[in-house]
Amino acid sequence: MRAGAFIHGNSSVGRASVSKTEGRGFESSFPCQKTKEDMNIFTKFFKYCQTCYDELAHKVTWPTRKELTGSAVLVLTASLIIALVVFAMDFTFEKLMGLVYPG
Repeated sequence: MRAGAFIHGNSSVGRASVSKTEGRGFESSFPCQKTKEDMNIFTKFFKYCQTCYDELAHKVTWPTRKELTGSAVLVLTASLIIALVVFAMDFTFEKLMGLVYPG
């Protein structure tokens, strides 16, 4: 092997891959090699936005309307119950303090 040459993905010949995710089938989002194009801040920002859109549009599992409605009802019910408990405690403590400190 000549000077300056190296093998991508392996630390040397006959050794295991350096990448921790290669065996699991993941592709690297950010390759190690940088080009002049990658140095431009606007290119980086555009690539970031493009990656975000790709992930939101194709990789995220969005809830169905039924799941979303069920979760919303659960949150609203729990919030109402907690509000009623806090109201009851406040009312009770107010009356107790009125008995202890009249006037």
